[in-house]
Amino acid sequence: MPPLKRQPPDSIWKNTNLRDSKMGTKEFTIPFSGLKLGNHRFEYKVDNTFFESFDYNEFNGAEIHVEAGLNKTSTMLELDLNAKGSVNVDCDLTGEPFDQDIDGALQLVIKFGEAYNDEDDEILILPHGEHQVDISQYVYEMLVLSVPTKRIHPGVKDGSLQSEILDKLEELQPKEEKNNKGATDPRWDGLKKLLTDK
Repeated sequence: MPPLKRQPPDSIWKNTNLRDSKMGTKEFTIPFSGLKLGNHRFEYKVDNTFFESFDYNEFNGAEIHVEAGLNKTSTMLELDLNAKGSVNVDCDLTGEPFDQDIDGALQLVIKFGEAYNDEDDEILILPHGEHQVDISQYVYEMLVLSVPTKRIHPGVKDGSLQSEILDKLEELQPKEEKNNKGATDPRWDGLKKLLTDK
């Protein structure tokens, strides 16, 4: 998995096209300077091209609905991200593709200061004079971290999946040996006798 590294604000990228090369980035930029004080709601549909723009290729497909709630006050912004949907991933045991449901949430406080600072996971500091915020990195992190690290096809858990790989795994599984409960190793009997002789 590629490292989860946040991008600097758009103002740093003004003279280059590097920022524009990320397909989903402009869509996830919220121009807060023109918004009135109070609550605002933004909705996004995320598919696999969003993840590909971050060079993340773990998903075969994605269909996710992201809702961003922005509360603008005179001194800061409060951002609440919620996501529901599914990603198509390969099972870690069988390699069979399946749809994994995901449900993610993230809260972020956006304050203003002298310089850009995203060292804290819950607080983003934008330089004074910034008029928009790009939330694509936060959406990406929230969604990637919402997917379980071990991806098991639901058919493996309930036994309904028919797969050659599962049949082979079952065939190669070690057989249980039946032990006689009454018969024990005589060496252990000698050690037990030492404990009871006290």
